[in-house]
Amino acid sequence: MLLPPLLTLITDFRFLDHDTGSDHPEIPARLQTIHAALEQSNYFPLLDFQETRPAERQWLMAAHDEGWLFRFEEAVLSGKTSVDHTDNQICYDSYEVATLAAGAGLAAIDLLELGQTAQAFCLVRPPGHHAERIRPFGFCFINNCVVAARYWQQHHSRKRIVVFDFDAHHGNGIQSAFEYEADSLYISIHEHPSFSYPGTGYADEKGFGAGRGSILNLPLSPGAGDEQFLALLQGPVADKIAQWQPDAMIVAAGFDGHRDDEMSGLLYSTGLYEKIGQSVRGLSNKHCGGRLLSILEGGYELKVLGESVEAYVQGLLAR
Repeated sequence: MLLPPLLTLITDFRFLDHDTGSDHPEIPARLQTIHAALEQSNYFPLLDFQETRPAERQWLMAAHDEGWLFRFEEAVLSGKTSVDHTDNQICYDSYEVATLAAGAGLAAIDLLELGQTAQAFCLVRPPGHHAERIRPFGFCFINNCVVAARYWQQHHSRKRIVVFDFDAHHGNGIQSAFEYEADSLYISIHEHPSFSYPGTGYADEKGFGAGRGSILNLPLSPGAGDEQFLALLQGPVADKIAQWQPDAMIVAAGFDGHRDDEMSGLLYSTGLYEKIGQSVRGLSNKHCGGRLLSILEGGYELKVLGESVEAYVQGLLAR
C-alpha cells in the first residue's frame, strides 16, 4: 500500500493571469520565484503537485455577500483596472483567477479528508486575508482562508477550525468573519496596527457575544524579530490551541515579515519560517489529527520570498 504524499502543493499556472501592472507589489513573479526555489530544493522529489478548481458559488457566498461577488465580476468584465482603491488592481481575468485561488483550499481539504495527502499548502494569488464580506482590501478580493474554513465546517463537519496567521499584516477579513462565532478561532501575530496596514489587530480585540475569546491578536512592535515571534508562538499561541482543541487548522502563511521585505518593519530571518513550519505541523499533529492546510498570503521581496517559502516547506516536512 502506497503512503500518501508528505505534502501536496495546490497551484496552477492560471494564477499568473491576474495582471496587477508593472508598479504593484503583488505580481505573478511571486509564484514564479517560489516555484523556482522549490524546484532547486533537496526535498523537491517529496512534493506532490495538484491543480486547483474554481470555488463553487455556494462556498464563495459562505464567506461573501453575493452583491460583492457581482460587483467584483462586473468590474473586471467592464475593463476597470482597480476596485475601490488602487491597491486592488484587476484585469479581465482577475475574477476567474480569484475563484481558482479560493478553490485551492477546497481541493486541498478534499485530499486531506480522503487521506490522499498528509498535509497541503496552497500556493495561490491573489491573497485573501484582508478581504471582508462585502469589500476588497489590500490586494485581496476573496478571503481564501474563510472560504476554506466554511467548507471544512459545512461540507466535512469539522466544526472547530483555527486559523493561525503569521503574515506581517493583520487579517482583518478573517477576524471580521469569526469574531461573533464560538467555533471559529483566529490567532494572528503581526506588526502592531499603530504602525502597519490595515490598522486593526489590537490585543484587546477579542471577539463579541458567543465569539468572545475567539480572537487572539498578538501584535509586535517594529524591529521585533525571531526571538519575539517564537516566544509568542511557543507560549500564548500553543496554549490557546491546546485549550481550544480544534478539529482542523488553517495557516495564513505570509512572508512579508522578513527583514528584507519593505512591506513591514519586522525583522524575521529566513530561518524563522522553517521553525514556524515545524511548529504548526507539530501543533496540528498533537491537537487535530494532523489536519493542516497552509494558504499563501503576503511576501513581496522576490530576493527572499522563494527561500522563505522553501524554509517553511522544509519545516512542514521535518519529522
